[in-house]
Amino acid sequence: MFDLTGSSATIISSGWQFLAILLLVFALFMILAGIFTAYFGSGKSRTVGVGLLVGGLVVGLLVGYLYQHGTLNLNHGPSLMTLLYQSFLIIIAAVIGALVAVGIFLVAIMKS
Repeated sequence: MFDLTGSSATIISSGWQFLAILLLVFALFMILAGIFTAYFGSGKSRTVGVGLLVGGLVVGLLVGYLYQHGTLNLNHGPSLMTLLYQSFLIIIAAVIGALVAVGIFLVAIMKS
């Protein structure tokens, strides 16, 4: 579990990076859902959409601030821009993987 020359600091740091990426992806999807709901919704739905948008912005900015100032970045891991880039790559990889899986599923269902 731990190597002889290191400590648990590396594991803790990667855990905080995981939490930061998780929260950044959460914030991004809240922003996207808020924009979609505020634009296409009506009445109470628009209010909910604006709430999602503002909530996503608050969470994203808070995580960025905490990461930049060291609270979520123990042992001085990657920069905030690198973390944002990794978050976007994770989202793109997940979407591509899901689309490929759905495509294979549909081809298998249609052929049978």
